[in-house]
Amino acid sequence: MQPAPQQTDIVVIGGGIQGAGVAQAAAAAGYRVLLLEQNAIAAATSSRSSKLIHGGLRYLETLQFSLVRKTLLERRYLLQNAPHLVRLIPFFIPVYADTSRRPWLIRIGLSLYALLGGLRESSRFRSLPRKSWPALKLATENLRVVFQYQDAQTDDAALTRAVIASAQQLGAGLCCPAEFLSAEAGDKGIEIAYRQQGAQRRISASVMVNAAGPWVNQVLAKITPRPPCLEIDLVQGSHLVLDAPAPAGAFYVEAPQDRRAVFIMPWHGKTLIGTTETIYHGDPAKVEPSAAEIEYLLTVFRHYFPTLSERVIDSFAGLRVLPKQNGSPFHRPRDTIVHTGPGRVVSLYGGKLTAYRATAEEVMKRLSAWLPAAKRKADTRRLRLPEPGDPH
Repeated sequence: MQPAPQQTDIVVIGGGIQGAGVAQAAAAAGYRVLLLEQNAIAAATSSRSSKLIHGGLRYLETLQFSLVRKTLLERRYLLQNAPHLVRLIPFFIPVYADTSRRPWLIRIGLSLYALLGGLRESSRFRSLPRKSWPALKLATENLRVVFQYQDAQTDDAALTRAVIASAQQLGAGLCCPAEFLSAEAGDKGIEIAYRQQGAQRRISASVMVNAAGPWVNQVLAKITPRPPCLEIDLVQGSHLVLDAPAPAGAFYVEAPQDRRAVFIMPWHGKTLIGTTETIYHGDPAKVEPSAAEIEYLLTVFRHYFPTLSERVIDSFAGLRVLPKQNGSPFHRPRDTIVHTGPGRVVSLYGGKLTAYRATAEEVMKRLSAWLPAAKRKADTRRLRLPEPGDPH
């Protein structure tokens, strides 16, 4: 006779930033929560992002105003709650004679960005004086204007670990590594099977949150009855670390090949450049930069910094989960899709690093109809994230 399964309120599948955020929000709301992660915390996309905590200036081009407003608010919370992990740095936008986005258009965009950011000091911008241009090491031929504004940078993996630690301080459980095997949903709850340290275990929960990132539909395929899933594209974003000295700040530039936005940023004393957007069809665990992507990013770097070293010392790639559509991934909506299916399962499609906390709060609202009353322990808007060495 098998032992009775453990009991909890919420099981979260996936130890990236979205799963970490949901675990923290659930524990802060007073619920019992267990997070299952198959490999390691932040093992996939949440350690392979552009390392930015930002509002998404380029999303204004596709009229995603609510997303920009939300992420700028979340940036403010993170600057307050994780100053050891998130810091403002200067961003520069060089505009040349052949840049497709003209100075007046960029000025309008930066003005709107400042407005959506509440006109705070961190949201203001200026035109950089010409005498300051040489310090940037930019190519200056046909350079017309350089705009300067502020956004924030983080270590994405360290941030994810800190959110997990915060969830654990609030009482959340963590099983890692633990392989999700199957789930059976019923009218009163969902029973989940997983494997940990070679042993198969079971746990009963009121609800399950599928935050498996690029594996989101693979998790849904293991649930009975099988919930509907959304059609998605996995879009590869590659980055390079170059042996060039760290730039004076981050540069938001226009790729000369196709006019896409690319970032060139300081990273541990070196230079980080990214990202690409390439449809990916393989195993999510095996994603890596292609030769074409590496050359694409190097061409961008050479165009703007022709005198600096372009020796590649590291490269990495992550996967975005985007709704399946025709056309370029660059213009698709980037907000998280919180998908509620029958059977007490909520699935997250996509997700912005900056907005993980807001996404988790939305998830908790979706779950409320299935959960008992609970006594709140903390408000994540004002909850300081722990530093390394803080006790759990």
